[in-house]
Amino acid sequence: MSALLEVSGVSVSFDGFKAITNLSFSIGPAELRAIIGPNGAGKTTFLDIVTGKTKPDSGTVLWGEKGQSLLKMSEAAIARAGIGRKFQRPTVFEDQSVAENLILALKSKRGPFAALFFVLSAAGRGRVDALAQNVGLADHLSRKAGELSHGQKQWLEIAMLLAQEPRLLLVDEPAAGMTLAEREQTTAMLVDIARTRAVVVVEHDMDFVRRLGCRVTVLHEGSVLAEGSLDHVTKNPDVIDVYLGRG
Repeated sequence: MSALLEVSGVSVSFDGFKAITNLSFSIGPAELRAIIGPNGAGKTTFLDIVTGKTKPDSGTVLWGEKGQSLLKMSEAAIARAGIGRKFQRPTVFEDQSVAENLILALKSKRGPFAALFFVLSAAGRGRVDALAQNVGLADHLSRKAGELSHGQKQWLEIAMLLAQEPRLLLVDEPAAGMTLAEREQTTAMLVDIARTRAVVVVEHDMDFVRRLGCRVTVLHEGSVLAEGSLDHVTKNPDVIDVYLGRG
C-alpha cells in the first residue's frame, strides 16, 4: 500500500537552531499513528511543515497517490487538498450552538461566495446529525458551544474538521485536560476515524497512547529515534535514555 503522506530528509533551522534534522516519516491512507517525544523534539514543527506553516530548508513532503509536493502549496491549498489540523486548545464559536458550528464548518468547504447563498439541505442536515453522532454530541446539537465541557469542545472541533472531509487528520494532544471518561471516548473516536482516513496524534500521555494501540514514532532533537509498537519503542535503550528515563 502506497503512502498517503511521505516526508523525506526534511531539515529546518531557526536562527541556527536545528528544529528538524533529516526527518523521514510516512503514513498510509487509513492508519492511526502516535508521535511522542520530549519537549523540543520537533513535534509541533513537524506538524507546521506538513500543514505549510513552516517551509523546511531541505527535503521533500509528498502527498497523495500522485506524489504532489506540499512544499509548493499555501496553507489554504494544503487544507483544501485534504489535511486537517486540530490544535491543542479547542477553537469553536462559543456563542453558536453545536449545530451552528457544524453548519459553519460545512459552509466553509464551499468557499466564501457559495457560503453567502448557502441553504442547509436535507442532506446537509443529515451530515450535521451524523457528525454530531460520530463524536458523541448528538444530544447537544442545540446547546451553545461555550456551555460544553473541555472534552466536548475538543470533540466538536474534531467534528468540524471532519466536516471538511480530510484524508489526513493531525491532532495535537487531544487528551490534555480531559476526564478519564472523556479520554476513553476520545480514544474510541480516533480509532474509529482512522478506519477511513489517516490520523496522526501528537501526545505526551503514555497511557493514552497505549490505549490507541497503534504504531508509534518517537522524535528526539528533530529526528526519528525509534518507530514501532509502544512496547517495542519503550524497550529501546535510546528512548529510555532521552525520554522515559526523565520523570
